[in-house]
Amino acid sequence: MARIFNLIISPNFISPLFWDICVISCYLVINLVYLYFMTSKRADKSKIAIVSRFALPIAILVHTVTAWIFGLQIAREGWHSAIMGPLFVASAMDSGLALLLCVLAALKKARLFETSRELMASLAGLLATCIAVDAFFIFCEVLTMAYPGAAGAETLALMTSGPTAPFFWFEIIGCVACAVICLTPALRRNGLLVTASLLAIAGIFCKRVQLLVGGFQITNLADMAPAVNSMSITYADGTLADAYANLVYWPTPLEAGVTLGVVALGFLVFFLGLKFLPLRPSEK
Repeated sequence: MARIFNLIISPNFISPLFWDICVISCYLVINLVYLYFMTSKRADKSKIAIVSRFALPIAILVHTVTAWIFGLQIAREGWHSAIMGPLFVASAMDSGLALLLCVLAALKKARLFETSRELMASLAGLLATCIAVDAFFIFCEVLTMAYPGAAGAETLALMTSGPTAPFFWFEIIGCVACAVICLTPALRRNGLLVTASLLAIAGIFCKRVQLLVGGFQITNLADMAPAVNSMSITYADGTLADAYANLVYWPTPLEAGVTLGVVALGFLVFFLGLKFLPLRPSEK
């Protein structure tokens, strides 16, 4: 018992990276089990219901644990926030619902899967609700940083009027436009819904760029070198670098390549699943 207790309270056990590996592994197993039930002709609905009860909390934990990797970085003012977990979950719901609307619209246009107008309207309303929740969390974070006028004010100024401000304001404008389209019955047509969904996805992506890049702009050590990597732009010289003037960090080509590789791998798995697994609707 003493060994178990020492393991639980040890930094390695409570580390967000350790929990991230555990939660993602469990989520992968549950997805494989759920895929088996979806493709099996002898699927038991009671077993599917049991798997679903475990899938939802683990899906929430996947995004929350990832947020804790950022939120527990006490040396980074732009990341150290107790609301980081709820922000990540709300953003995941925004982008997930938006992507689902895009996929359903594409399948309907290709005549592979028919979706009723009522279902699309219901999903659009749910997307607008999730965006409103996300906006409330952002307002709480901004208010907490701005009101004391302390160290958080520097991070807020960087976010709203500094080098990363275009990402922040694109997120705000894009998500507001998405919510307006989703809440207006006259605008809830397939074309506009897809546009609104793409705006939400792009807004969440800009939010992630602003979070990642903005968190590196304020150095946590006084004697730290001004440039974090070779892609850093600290002096504008009238070239395309002006777009990111005064930034002390920007992703390197290797980091951008890894990101594109992960996205490409996701598309590859998706199309392989469509080809080799019975995921298409039957003629009946």
